[in-house]
Amino acid sequence: PLISVYGYQAYRHYHDGQSLFIHMPQPDLSTAENILYCLRADSKYTELEAKILDLALVLHAEHGGGNNSTFTTHVVTSSGTDTYSAIAAALGSLKGPKHGGANIKVVKMFDDMKEHISDYGDEDAVKDYLKKLLHKEAFDNAGLIYGMGHAVYSLSDPRANIFKAFVESLSKEKGREDEFRLYSMVERLAPQVIAEERKIYKGVSANVDFYSGFVYSMLDLPTELFTPIFAIARI
Repeated sequence: PLISVYGYQAYRHYHDGQSLFIHMPQPDLSTAENILYCLRADSKYTELEAKILDLALVLHAEHGGGNNSTFTTHVVTSSGTDTYSAIAAALGSLKGPKHGGANIKVVKMFDDMKEHISDYGDEDAVKDYLKKLLHKEAFDNAGLIYGMGHAVYSLSDPRANIFKAFVESLSKEKGREDEFRLYSMVERLAPQVIAEERKIYKGVSANVDFYSGFVYSMLDLPTELFTPIFAIARI
């Protein structure tokens, strides 16, 4: 955690000319609390903020051996190399946009959506935008609705389900309920649109990346730390 937070502080000081402040971690605080404590200039955070970041760390912890970065770890360690090399290789895999960097794509997709939709509550407008995503006519023209679908979880991603109730509470605390309602609407409409446009009926649901980027933005975590937070949870 400290390597990530201190690295970001050095980055923003060197590249953005921002004030450099280094807080020492407190032994009586949790990992999530220390991240917020060390990252913020005033070291202040609410109980809900700390609880949700702690939940995010738990939900992003390893829960199977088949994903890309974990598989990379198995491959590299099988050669008998040192632990540092194995972790470095796993991090290289994790930061890819199709793996640990997916939540950044979700946030950017929603930013683009908000630029092109004036009324967040207009379901028809949201549906049209989602169709444009699938037809490579919106955002990055990749033909994907980021944050939807999982290789294993088809009916639902239990991590996303657990996350959602807490995300709603945080959105109320931060005055961003309109955005939460937009996320909820996309979560509901995306499977319908994918079924209609792609003829995929096996079941597509929101994954853990769908809400995590929104949570991190409400916690004022910079996008540069989104993937490091994922790594912290797994290391």
